[in-house]
Amino acid sequence: MAAINFFLVLCLVHTAFGKGSEAQVDCTPEVMKVTVPMDGDRQISYLDQMKNYQPCKPVVSEGVATFMLDLQDHHRCGVTRIVNQITGKRTFYHKIVIENSNGGRETVTARCVVTNKLRALTRRAVEPFPLDFNEPDAINITRYQEGMAPDPVIGAVVKENGKQVSGEISVSPGTPLSMEIFLNEESAKVYGLLVSYMHVTDTGKQQETIILNGCSVDPYLFDNFLTTDGDLLAAKFRAFKFPDTTYVQFKGTVSVCLDKCQGVQCTNGATGYGRRRRSVSSEGLPNKLYEVSLTTFIRVDAGGGQEAEDILAHLKNLKIGNQMLGDADGTPASISEWSEESKLVLQASSANICRLSSVLLICLLILFK
Repeated sequence: MAAINFFLVLCLVHTAFGKGSEAQVDCTPEVMKVTVPMDGDRQISYLDQMKNYQPCKPVVSEGVATFMLDLQDHHRCGVTRIVNQITGKRTFYHKIVIENSNGGRETVTARCVVTNKLRALTRRAVEPFPLDFNEPDAINITRYQEGMAPDPVIGAVVKENGKQVSGEISVSPGTPLSMEIFLNEESAKVYGLLVSYMHVTDTGKQQETIILNGCSVDPYLFDNFLTTDGDLLAAKFRAFKFPDTTYVQFKGTVSVCLDKCQGVQCTNGATGYGRRRRSVSSEGLPNKLYEVSLTTFIRVDAGGGQEAEDILAHLKNLKIGNQMLGDADGTPASISEWSEESKLVLQASSANICRLSSVLLICLLILFK
């Protein structure tokens, strides 16, 4: 068998009309390079929702702002990745905002498409034609037509009282917020959404799971994603932060299904739009076409008071709960769910049961020694 691996890299840039020159995108399977000429009346350029986020600011030199977006670690600067589950094609995109001296804004959508194709040549036995075989002089071919739906376009925003917030605006710990994950108008006609997992990080080494198999781990911090039509998912949550950073990063894995995804029943009676741990194969999600990795940021002040202390206590409990589950990469060894009273219910495996039984036996021996 011979295998051929090759990368087909396409670049596509859409720009809004402005007084400056057109931005350019160069793609490799590892990096998306976006160069924005800062001519005309352009003043600053930054990634959408990340105006003040220092690690992802462009390098400005000789009148050009250059963004180097890592496609191997696409979460780092909020690049959205869409993987076609049938063809393996990976699409990466991000929006770049350009502000001019009058306060006007134009938007550039930079996109890279990376196609991995694997072709295999195999030999197989061929049965000989029978002696009385005759090939017909004319063959009637019925009409065959195949249509392709467009790649989905997904967005994620955080709102406070119906108004969008991002890494550009600070909120206080405990502030009621909502997160919306949605399809654009064209994609909503064809697809539906489902959140598989969601993690929250300090943009560094600390990471905790907040959505597991479509159900909230701690509804006080982050509630279940709900929907009315399958095209827009919304979850209520309270602003929280890690002790050593101002920025909070949400990393989500979203499945895109043909028509509508089926939700799962959580223990509090709500239907969460994620998949069950035991349904990770394509058989468990037969209409799944794409898997999307997306990222959004918020900035949370170092507030004090009772509300901030309650939030910190729940965050510590979340960390302990995830450690109990061995949740290092979003696929814990056993399944956990939370009741309406936010008490952890651990469904232990047989190995866990044996370990717990051993600990109990040792305690009894010490007690009655």
